[in-house]
Amino acid sequence: MPVPHRWLRALALSLSVAAAAGAGGTAQAQEVLAVRLEAPDALRPLLERHVRLLQRDGTALPDEAADRAAMIRRARREIAELLATEGYFSPAIRIDRRDAPRWTVEVEPGPRTEVAEVRIEFEGEIAAAAGSGRVEPLDALRARWSLPVGAPFRQSDWDGAKQSLLDAVSTRRYAVARIARSRAEIDPETARARLMVTVDSGPAFYLGELVVEGLQHLPADLVTRYSLLRKGAPYDREQLLAFQTGLQNTPHFGSVIVDIERDPTQAAAAPVRVQVTEALPKHFGVGAGYSTNTGARVEASYRDVNLLRRGWELSTGLRLEQRRHALYADVFLPPRGRHRDSFGALLEGSDLEGLKVTSQALGAARIETRGDIETRLALRLQHEKIEPSGALAQSNNTLTANWTWTKRAVDQLLDPTRGYVLEFQVGGGAAVALAEQDFVRLYSRFVRYWPVRGSDVFILRAEGGVTLADSREGIPQDFLFRAGGAQSVRGYDYQSLGVREGEATVGGRYLGTLSAEYVHWFRPQWGAAFFVDAGDATDSRTDFDAHAGYGVGARWRSPAGPLAIDLAWGERERRLRLHFGVAIAF
Repeated sequence: MPVPHRWLRALALSLSVAAAAGAGGTAQAQEVLAVRLEAPDALRPLLERHVRLLQRDGTALPDEAADRAAMIRRARREIAELLATEGYFSPAIRIDRRDAPRWTVEVEPGPRTEVAEVRIEFEGEIAAAAGSGRVEPLDALRARWSLPVGAPFRQSDWDGAKQSLLDAVSTRRYAVARIARSRAEIDPETARARLMVTVDSGPAFYLGELVVEGLQHLPADLVTRYSLLRKGAPYDREQLLAFQTGLQNTPHFGSVIVDIERDPTQAAAAPVRVQVTEALPKHFGVGAGYSTNTGARVEASYRDVNLLRRGWELSTGLRLEQRRHALYADVFLPPRGRHRDSFGALLEGSDLEGLKVTSQALGAARIETRGDIETRLALRLQHEKIEPSGALAQSNNTLTANWTWTKRAVDQLLDPTRGYVLEFQVGGGAAVALAEQDFVRLYSRFVRYWPVRGSDVFILRAEGGVTLADSREGIPQDFLFRAGGAQSVRGYDYQSLGVREGEATVGGRYLGTLSAEYVHWFRPQWGAAFFVDAGDATDSRTDFDAHAGYGVGARWRSPAGPLAIDLAWGERERRLRLHFGVAIAF
């Protein structure tokens, strides 16, 4: 007789429940394994991080003896291999299972292997050229080996020493150098290692033609104009990286890769391949800000890095501040070797400390960079009108020349903590070239950074200047001196220290300021500053009378560099002043 479907469904459900109950009972019957490690403290983190038996919490103890034996063999193998990477080749490994399911893993690493002998050999062109003095002597390369006799043998140190040796050979001339052979012979009984390395330098590489890929809209010779590489010069990885970094830092390119063709058959003149991606040529920006020196400001700027499709860089903008305004346009030509030329125009006005200055100028400049030293030679034709409050207005036309030498020997440009910046300026004008009188302006600035107690920094700043002339009459304000405000003598208004003319403060022929500041960084992004400033600007040495200011401030490491907010007490004026500045780009 047929069985009803509902009976079949009931029977299947009963069997399913029974099977699930049986499976649950089996899982519950399995014991949970607990493993305790006994090993030297120096090795425990390594073993616990990489040995699977020591990583698992709540692992079920296998029922089958074969499975337990496999688990033990795997653990022994992993421990032995890990200890070998640290130089322990004769360890004693015991796994105590008597108190199951609680196991104890006992590790005695034994003696650590030390390097007993190092033999480094060279093959290829470097072996023949070593005695000529054209390359680093082979003994010097051997002396730089980082795993010497007597050092503990570790696999990572062994790999690192070989890589460092290869880098030392391949960085200059020998671009395809390789480790031809290497062997580490370990004697577990004596715990000694004998190391042998052979480096094959291959042929010496010399630079050939530049091969540029990726240019679409920019001039074909733009990359060549940025290059300081000499055809026929020995291959030098650092020079190629410097060239690549220089191109990457220009506004013309979004990405840059520079390398040579590593074909030994082209070693005598290896093509230098430059792969570039062009950046967007035009950029428009607006921003706003505020500083205690010149008040609130708004600014609009425009940049075109491919002006007239010649690779010229146009930078122009309008800046409106409460006490100053400027309209400017500058054109920077592509470099020629180490120097770069530019020309531009400027309309500027300011109203500071009762002195209104309006000027229009045309100028040209040449900048040359050699390492951390930059020089700048500038010619400027300008018309200037000054209106001191309570005194007669004056105007003059002047053709001036100015030479600036700057050395920036600091660990980082935006936020230096060590090193110094030194600057010299020499400039002036002559009566035979529009100026009302002959004058020469000399100026120098020095800033020194000392790291103190970890991240703290002590900063010493000094500047001095003199304008050599019979009087200040007819000399542009840019070639005279005023002091006061942030980055000068804090505790006094911006450019309030100078020569009194009527009710205004105008520039004098002498300048001297000195500042000492200590910055304590109590958090990576936040710090506190303590400072003392002193200085003055006058029209004669006998009138020089240093004004002192001192106070405290807050520092914040923003993406654009440290932001400073200072509260300073001006000792001469007997009052507190706040100094700070902030800018926001939209």
